[in-house]
Order: sequence, then C-alpha cells, then structure tokens
Amino acid sequence: MDERQAGRLERIRHAMESHQGRLITFAWRITGDLESARDVVQDTFLRLCRQDLDAIDDHLPAWLFRVCRNRALDVRKKERPMRPLPETADPPDVTAAGPHEQLEHTDGSRRILDALSGLPATQQEALRLRFQEELSYKQISAVTGHSVSHVGVLIHDGIRSIRRRLAGEGGPHD
Repeated sequence: MDERQAGRLERIRHAMESHQGRLITFAWRITGDLESARDVVQDTFLRLCRQDLDAIDDHLPAWLFRVCRNRALDVRKKERPMRPLPETADPPDVTAAGPHEQLEHTDGSRRILDALSGLPATQQEALRLRFQEELSYKQISAVTGHSVSHVGVLIHDGIRSIRRRLAGEGGPHD
C-alpha cells in the first residue's frame, strides 16, 4: 500500500469515527428501524469509499448526510411505506452517551424535543440538522434539496413554533 492509499484509508476511517453514530441516529429517524439504519450508514460509507475524497472534502458532512438521507428514504419507501415513528420513540443508543444524548435526557430538553416532535417533518429535519448535527444552512440545503433561503424559513418557523408551544400554546411570543 502506497502513501496515497494509506492517507485515503485514514481519511475514510476518520470520517467513520466522526460521523457514524450521528448518521445511524439520523437514518433511524427516517427508517424507524435500527438494523435498516445501520445498513443505510454502511452503504453510505461504501459509497464514500468509491468517491474522489478531494472533490467532496470541503463538504463531507453535507455529502454524508445527503447520501444517508436519500438511501434511508429509499429503504423506507421499499420496506416500510407510510409507517410513521411513534411520537414517543427515542433514538437508539448507538454510541456511548455523548453530549447530545445526555442533553436529551434533561427535563428542559425533553420538553423541547416533545415540542419538536409536533412540528412538520421538514421543520424537524432542518432543526435537527442545524442544532444536533451542527450543519450550516448551505449544508442543510445540500442534504435536503431545499434552497438555502427555504432552510432559513423552516428553521425560523420551527423555532417560533417551539417557543409558542413551550410558552403554553399562547399567542405570539417572538
């Protein structure tokens, strides 16, 4: 194995270590099945192995989430058509508890997640990609196919709805 191949393998290994757990949770939210989610993520990384890493290096997280999302949507259509996740479903524990997982179990965070679960799927996805996965609006646009400005609207409207729900379903509290 030459130095270039070794460097390529190291970059792929680093991408897997950095993103695998988050991608499994993301895919699980779409497929509703942990094993399917793991298969989707495995396929995502197999596709990464076939890519020119230099061409996607600047937008690797967005590329991974877009490929994972598209594959998970394909699996959901094929294996579980029109089967929504239960509203009380918690994401699987795919890694040791990290900051996101620990935060999800606090009371305030649980209230926010409950409010989030009542939003339309497009708003939920945009908010999760922004705040849980820390993707930029541009990266979210690349993942979802929505324009950057529409991503901004989804996030803004989602946050406004969550604030209203947390304030007791009252009138405008912006």
